[in-house]
Amino acid sequence: MTHAIRFHQTGGPEVLRWEEVSLGDTPPGQVTVRHEAVGLNFIDIYHRTGLYPLPLPSGLGLEGAGVVTAVGSGVTEFMRGDRVAYAGGPPGSYAEARHMPADRLVKLPDAIGFKTAAAMMLQGLTAQYLLRRTYRVQPGDTILIHAAAGGVGLIACQWAKALGANVIGTVSSDEKAVLARTHGCDHPIVYTRENFTERVREITNGEGVPVVYDSIGKDTFFGSLDCLQPLGMMVTFGNASGPVPPLDLLELSKRGSLFITRPTLFSYTAKRSDLLAMAEELFEVVVSGKVKIEVNQTYPLKDAAQAQIDLAARKTTGSTVLLP
Repeated sequence: MTHAIRFHQTGGPEVLRWEEVSLGDTPPGQVTVRHEAVGLNFIDIYHRTGLYPLPLPSGLGLEGAGVVTAVGSGVTEFMRGDRVAYAGGPPGSYAEARHMPADRLVKLPDAIGFKTAAAMMLQGLTAQYLLRRTYRVQPGDTILIHAAAGGVGLIACQWAKALGANVIGTVSSDEKAVLARTHGCDHPIVYTRENFTERVREITNGEGVPVVYDSIGKDTFFGSLDCLQPLGMMVTFGNASGPVPPLDLLELSKRGSLFITRPTLFSYTAKRSDLLAMAEELFEVVVSGKVKIEVNQTYPLKDAAQAQIDLAARKTTGSTVLLP
């Protein structure tokens, strides 16, 4: 028997339960992973509340790192004792151990620890597709990253800076502005007292930016559109303040024939070859030191509800890891 966080109905943090579960034998095509660390992400809250519905009852969590303890039939890429990590599901990483489809796992380099891996896989792979595939950042680009002191934000700021970009980022406090600046953000904007759209226009001499990476959603959406230069791209990849309301597509033409996309990590990693290539690039920038992963909070796994409360209240910075 092992333990896992599960929920039987959607709602607030109080619906999360620490339950004893039985794993059974490792299914064909899967491996059993004993978690050493589990990642905490906003999408976990979206699943818990029902914004992104899951069949219930359900496990929770999409990211983890640990050791392979058993291998199902047909699996040739992994063996017992391998250090592995994953991001993107299926849900259920809030557990001491679990079965995982082998084709969703990647082997973890010796130079990367379990806590770092659990903190970097979902957020780091998200930063990879945002910066290298959705809009491929070029040297000299000036870009806007919302929530620059958050998990994805700190990784994306560092990575974008390493690519030669001029990075503008929004944060909620002076403390977070300092944190973002030390991680590659050239122009932190404290949105609680500054109009970020006006500041972006000032910084870019009225030109705007070619891309906005927005994980905030409702509160920043239209202001983000107004930061874009003609033919710019709006990348909305999260809903921290709530879902974006319905959009009249004429708003895009009025602002200069803008592009808009709502990408997900699941689409970008659907092919195993893409997953492996993305992970390899992420591991390279982390091992090289170009991107440092900040694990600024840890919680016991059984206290996942409190961790989600703190994440939703924006009391956290960088990445948060749950420890079984």
